[in-house]
Amino acid sequence: MKMIQGGLRGFRRPALIAIVAVMALGLSACNDKGGTAGGQQGSQPGAGDIAGLPVTHFESGLKPDAPKPDLQVRNEDGSEDDQLAIAAIADAQTYWTEVMPRDFGQQYEPLKSLLSYSARSDDEDTKCGSVKGLVNAFYCPPDDSVAWDRGVLLPMLRERFGKMASAVVLAHELGHAVQYRLGEKANIKKNTPSIVKEQQADCFAGGYFRWVAEEKSKFYRLSTSEGLNQVMASLFLIRDQAGTSATKQGAHGTAFDRTYAFQVGFEKGPKECAAMNEENIKARITERPFDKGDKGKGDSKLDAEIIGILKKSLDDAFKGAGVPGPEITEDGNGSCSGGPSTPPASYCPSNNTVSIDMAKLRELAQPVDQEAEWKSGHSEGKGDFAAFSEIASRYAMGIQKGVGASIDNANAGLRTACLVGAWAKASSVPGATLRLSAGDLDEAISDLLSPESLVSADVNGKRVDNGFERIEALRKGYLESSSVCSTQYG
Repeated sequence: MKMIQGGLRGFRRPALIAIVAVMALGLSACNDKGGTAGGQQGSQPGAGDIAGLPVTHFESGLKPDAPKPDLQVRNEDGSEDDQLAIAAIADAQTYWTEVMPRDFGQQYEPLKSLLSYSARSDDEDTKCGSVKGLVNAFYCPPDDSVAWDRGVLLPMLRERFGKMASAVVLAHELGHAVQYRLGEKANIKKNTPSIVKEQQADCFAGGYFRWVAEEKSKFYRLSTSEGLNQVMASLFLIRDQAGTSATKQGAHGTAFDRTYAFQVGFEKGPKECAAMNEENIKARITERPFDKGDKGKGDSKLDAEIIGILKKSLDDAFKGAGVPGPEITEDGNGSCSGGPSTPPASYCPSNNTVSIDMAKLRELAQPVDQEAEWKSGHSEGKGDFAAFSEIASRYAMGIQKGVGASIDNANAGLRTACLVGAWAKASSVPGATLRLSAGDLDEAISDLLSPESLVSADVNGKRVDNGFERIEALRKGYLESSSVCSTQYG
């Protein structure tokens, strides 16, 4: 199986978590620009479009009038998951038939073979080995084939994330076939590290999904709100475990890395994906082993002492704004007297404080159990950085209010997520009070994707209703610094 390219995910061992350090970052004053007024905690329309496309709401999946794919698939059984997978392959191949001549000056050659199997019972052979017990999907270069597990993997993804999840998996695997066809045009050689191949494949998948969202597909419909939310959640689940090295053979990337690559493809197209190489990926990849001194593997206990250290890191990070940072107080229920109520943490404008519920935050901060996520879709906690990010988001509300920025509309929520990302980047600098650890950014993304998240919420707890924008805002702050938070989100 060593020759398999682009299996669905890399390594899975129990995932633990981490925390953070900080240097100074500035925040310029912002003007109100768009959005809707805050109200009760919940969601609100996006602050703008989705990479130039309108925000849409409808059920994503196969079109009722989708044609039957004209593909030969070995061992298919006609199940719903096979139908979704085969349609995704046919659809993505149509996309590449259109795009490859336009963008790369060569014709796309269809896959030579396709294999459906059940990890529960089948032992079909490929030139990459037997699929017996293999809960995965993969591209096999020697026989130019794509294979997928219809028995365990695809049903699980469909049941948890909806019908677009299969398309994510198959579009990624077809991305590897595209790499082999493009070769040096995609910076692919025999010794190209797996992380480059995997990031490119996620990016190529993003380009395909943009095409679907533009309503060019004969098979699928994709809404830019709920449909893209399914995609983001699927990519989160199939991340590598915290502490994996990006240099390890088979590394796919953290959830932050994988969603980044997908969004690049969605926003900029396959030429940008093909330009990914070892040098530019190394400059921004977040996947890394735990530090030698990180004895708890990033797992910190939430108590008064660590909250005090967190407060200092936030003060240091935002001192460039030139306004007093809010105090962090524990009053039992994380609400404001006569003001906003967004437990487990609330920003109270009347006295410039962040009120927290320590007991609830401790529940949120429990270590991530990635094995449990994979098996049951649930981990008892999201990790300590998820809790820190919620507190940091309410602290950032105080900074924004201090400089005269809006705090009660969609832009305010996205600006807040962006500032949390900028703080996370500042906290990756060695030698500061707290230090960002392997897996922390994925904990923040996990929180962003949950219905109760405060990281991208306005002062009243309302957040934009599409995960693509929420993750993008965090990513922009982390990769581009706090200045983009003001310019991008008004």
